Amino acid sequence: MARLRVYIFLSTLIVVGVLGTFVSFYARGYRFNLTSLKFQPNGILVIKSEPDGASVYVNGDLKTATNATISLHPGTYDVEVKKDGFSPWYKRLVIEKEIVTQTTISLFKVAPSLSPVTSSGAQNPVLSEDGGKIGYIDKKGFWIIDVVNLPLGFDRDPRQITDGDLTDSSYQFSPDGSEILLTTSQGLFLLQTNSFVSQSQRTNIASKKDGVLTEWEIIRKTKQAAILRNLPPQLTEVFLRKTSRLVFSLDELMILYTASSSGVLEKDLVRPLPGASTQKEERNITDGHTYAYDIKEDKNFLISSGEDVNLHWFPNSHLLMSAEEGNIIAMDYDGTNSQIVYSGAYIVPFAYPFSNASKILILTNLGSNSSTSNLYSLTIK
Repeated sequence: MARLRVYIFLSTLIVVGVLGTFVSFYARGYRFNLTSLKFQPNGILVIKSEPDGASVYVNGDLKTATNATISLHPGTYDVEVKKDGFSPWYKRLVIEKEIVTQTTISLFKVAPSLSPVTSSGAQNPVLSEDGGKIGYIDKKGFWIIDVVNLPLGFDRDPRQITDGDLTDSSYQFSPDGSEILLTTSQGLFLLQTNSFVSQSQRTNIASKKDGVLTEWEIIRKTKQAAILRNLPPQLTEVFLRKTSRLVFSLDELMILYTASSSGVLEKDLVRPLPGASTQKEERNITDGHTYAYDIKEDKNFLISSGEDVNLHWFPNSHLLMSAEEGNIIAMDYDGTNSQIVYSGAYIVPFAYPFSNASKILILTNLGSNSSTSNLYSLTIK
């Protein structure tokens, strides 16, 4: 009886050990080859899409549907994702052995739909620095749109911050989007974006303008320094001294910047991550060119050979949006997979993404001869 117990115990250990080894190899991408009767090292491609259920083609062959995990021999593959009613997505990916490569894809409608947001006119819409609000002015006052979708798909209506005819007025948001500095023919006014104040109650702070702007710039630089502080000193030096424009993604893991002088980003400043992007990067930066830098992976990608002030981060931080004449273009953060998500009449550069990346707010008169333009919500997903 004692021998039987020992035999059962040893057998259990062997079975558990074999199963554990098999699971470990499988998780690392190994697959058993029935021809050679050996485990061979593969890579794992985890591919997700929004919306899901799209067809995944690898080197032209249909493999599966998103969201899925695909085991592939190490090598370079052309991966294409297609779904009826949406523009296809394509990228050349390098799969390495025992490495999990994750790709999250945003698919955009071939025929986006337009819905009016305003009907009595709108001027000068501006996106707040925190990406949560869009302001605009009209003959009735100043308005705020919260570009955050509510549950069940209902959107917040524009809310009025102040009244009066503000056409031809100008304004700017504070760094955190909680205030606006409104400049009118009657003076300069500091308003809160979460409450209403009538024009009769507005206080002219023209004498305090420099102080307000200085305080905002301190807040802006403090936030910027806090993010850059976590980077290697060589990178911090480049971003502080060799850039004319620095825009952080909302999750603060990506930096969109335009170089103000040429230089070189040293390699391997951050420990390489398994499954990091294998797309071609550019470590030599050129004066006037625009780049996207991935803080987490230490990857630097060329986006444009010029300064593009109409580039914006989508809220998911893996997509960029470019507002061009007659077209709105979305692209991956590495500059690949550029797609026209809207082609039509709108007033450049007034196109801003909503917080869930499913909509874009544009200013347009829909190509009519009327000088009155309104804001429209463009559903692209």
